[in-house]
Amino acid sequence: MYHIIKAFEDILEQDVIDFEVLQKLAFNGVPDDKGLRSLVWRILLHYLPKEKSARESTLKKKRQLYKQFIDEIIVSPGGPTDHPLNISPDSSWCTYFKDNEVLLQIDKDVRRLCPDISFFQSATEFPCPEIVNSNGVKRLHKRVEQSVLKYSTLERRGLGVAKLSNEIRRSDSITSGDYAPLNEGCEAHWEVVERMLFLYAKLNPGQGYVQGMNEIIGPIYHTFAIDTNKEYRQHAEADCFFCFTNLMAEIRDFFIRTLDETESGINYMMCKLSDCVKKNDRAVWDQLERQELRPQYYSFRWLTLLLSQEFSLPDVERIWDSLFADTQRFDFLIFICCAMILLVRQNLLNGDFASNVKLLQNFPPMDVSLILNKAVEISNR
Repeated sequence: MYHIIKAFEDILEQDVIDFEVLQKLAFNGVPDDKGLRSLVWRILLHYLPKEKSARESTLKKKRQLYKQFIDEIIVSPGGPTDHPLNISPDSSWCTYFKDNEVLLQIDKDVRRLCPDISFFQSATEFPCPEIVNSNGVKRLHKRVEQSVLKYSTLERRGLGVAKLSNEIRRSDSITSGDYAPLNEGCEAHWEVVERMLFLYAKLNPGQGYVQGMNEIIGPIYHTFAIDTNKEYRQHAEADCFFCFTNLMAEIRDFFIRTLDETESGINYMMCKLSDCVKKNDRAVWDQLERQELRPQYYSFRWLTLLLSQEFSLPDVERIWDSLFADTQRFDFLIFICCAMILLVRQNLLNGDFASNVKLLQNFPPMDVSLILNKAVEISNR
């Protein structure tokens, strides 16, 4: 392990990083020690430049820009100014209601992020002062709770008590069973993730927020927020936001329905996976074809969410070392998915449609290095 850490430290100390060498090293896994993964991901996701001398100014500029986003979009955006019943699509009330709709979905999703670990429920060491010391006014989850309650009272006026009680149950469900917000002055990590996703949706109106993005941003933020370097931890939010934005620029087509059939779309990726299985294990492919067990039934989630739902967080982070280091961006993802199928081939050959769907939709726990080694083997054929 010492030699591996030393190899990473040496390359990261170069005046200009040899990107190909870094990719090869990272492909085999980045050590958890000394915040190496956090730094390597920032470079592989094209946030930090290869030139060591340019890194400090890049970080300063980007972190300042992120602070500006928070100030302009969350801290002091100014409320709606025109009439609430103005039906113009450019109306500020119309924008406000649309934002709240998006926020409602984000809020619901981030309160359930990685429930197996306590990290996202715990307090960040670096809360955003303008937001956590605002008597709750600037907190996004407050806006969600208020909008749901307002919605319920509006419903009551027109549709009687039955409708109201239904909506109040809905507002209760937001705070029960899911992660709870922390008190004034503190902020949980899931609240930080909520802010990043809301900003992303606002700054990318052509795409906005799509359910599942929370699963993509979670592992990146977790990696950055547990960095051993205090300065990097302090700016985990800003750095994560830009890394996530860069990653989404590469995989955004997975999330856009109109692009499903294009070469970067999700259906094309599922066809590639099917072809990969066919080429590497005809018997398994024949069995899935016979049972009409389409890739859509199990691999849509695998591919769209980069396997973040199929494995524990440490395993996801190890898999992502290889994905981010892949020179053929995300070809290796196909090989990993194919390896997963081949490693349960006996079960698939013996199983009926129902048991096979269940097996692939709830992939059994397995040593991730076994899967990655098999994927490398497939990629070399």
